[in-house]
Amino acid sequence: MARRLLTLLAALLLALSLGQSSAQAASFGNPVKAQKGADPWIVHHDGAYHLVSTSWTDVITIRRSPTLGGLATAPSVQVWQGDAASRCCNIWAPELHHLNGRWYLYYVAGQNIADYNPTQRSHVLESAGSDPMGPYSYKGQLNSSWMLDPTVATIDGQLYLFGSTHDGTQNIVAARMANPYTVSSSFSTVSTPTHDWERQGGTVNEGPEILQRGGRTFLVYSASGCWTPDYKLGQLTLTGANPASASSWTKKSTPVFQRSDGNGVYGPGHNGFFTSPDGTESWIVYHANDSASDGCDNGRTARAQKFTWNSDGTPNLGTPVRLGAGRTGPSGEPSTVSTTYTLTNRNSGKCLDVSGSSSADGADVRQYACNGGANQRWRLEDLGDDTHRLVNVASGKVLDTENCSSADGAGLRQWSWLDNTCQRFRFVATDGGHVRIVNQATGKVADVADCSTADGADVRQWTWLNNGCQQWRLNPA
Repeated sequence: MARRLLTLLAALLLALSLGQSSAQAASFGNPVKAQKGADPWIVHHDGAYHLVSTSWTDVITIRRSPTLGGLATAPSVQVWQGDAASRCCNIWAPELHHLNGRWYLYYVAGQNIADYNPTQRSHVLESAGSDPMGPYSYKGQLNSSWMLDPTVATIDGQLYLFGSTHDGTQNIVAARMANPYTVSSSFSTVSTPTHDWERQGGTVNEGPEILQRGGRTFLVYSASGCWTPDYKLGQLTLTGANPASASSWTKKSTPVFQRSDGNGVYGPGHNGFFTSPDGTESWIVYHANDSASDGCDNGRTARAQKFTWNSDGTPNLGTPVRLGAGRTGPSGEPSTVSTTYTLTNRNSGKCLDVSGSSSADGADVRQYACNGGANQRWRLEDLGDDTHRLVNVASGKVLDTENCSSADGAGLRQWSWLDNTCQRFRFVATDGGHVRIVNQATGKVADVADCSTADGADVRQWTWLNNGCQQWRLNPA
């Protein structure tokens, strides 16, 4: 017994010496988002990771999960849709930042025209409260001309906006801000692509991200053409007093994160940084391709990995890891990953349920007291177009609108997968962590008939009325 206690004590001391949590984190595998994974950004808040990435459409969606591994199967919840023709479409590079008690969502959007790229501008949304899932309202445009990849950071008590503009080459620029939605100075160039490794396929510096530790500030940026396998990360170190001046930054002469042919990773870039839940580990999230011939499109997937720090206080981002499962997740997170969900009605508190645990096509979908049964658990599978199919765990069949009807009151049921829009649903955030479940074919929502609170009450589609009977909470189960 004494020997066993000494062995356990030695193991605990070793874990503490390595800065590890005594609780085993859940394992995960890359990619952490396979659908629309370009330009990923992760923040950890209130016990959950929140991941946002480029949509290429008129909407912004966020995935939320208590574990990093859970993001791979978490539903994509729509928190914003383009609200004006000048900024409706082709949304790129969204980021979440918590400032002054609210969340600000910075993003790029333009017009819905064939040659949309020249219309891309940077914008910002503001949350109504303290929930990163919104709701959000539009606060304003951040620049008058073309600018990509807005990000913000507070340096020595002053808030700055960083982005990427072009004047024949694509450069990193910075400006002071009076508040999270108001630029208060002109933009100044702080980095241009001067090294050969920044000029592969295109002369590009973009995707600026600020990393701070131990009183030091670094700017990590993406270099070369995103359409090439040589897209990579470079680094500036703040060595002067003015972050909006190029003379205050010192550029590292070599890249800090780049392709790994041995690991099958090409074009790693446009990253973000986050910290493990217990605050002991530094992590990078980035997108990359798994073939040298892939391009700058929706084929890119979001990946994450831990990084370390050099003895001189600079970050050591390491080498991008191979795709696959079995990696240890961030320290301090829960030890299990949920891949299924229950859907709980806001009004009744009851769960979306397949009647009688039936496996038959056409079985009714209703509400029933939550009991943990497989007929109340659903896999919410992202279909890559901002919609999902809801697969019942008990039957393997999907939520379906009866006869593809567009009428109010048409029943929701289960059916074999037919890959039609009557079986595709969007999750649209309301408030308080709830969503409305919107059918892609009809635009109508999942509704508990007559706002009943009874077991067995029918769930149907209905025009959106903004009441609790039409709102649902997605709970990992």
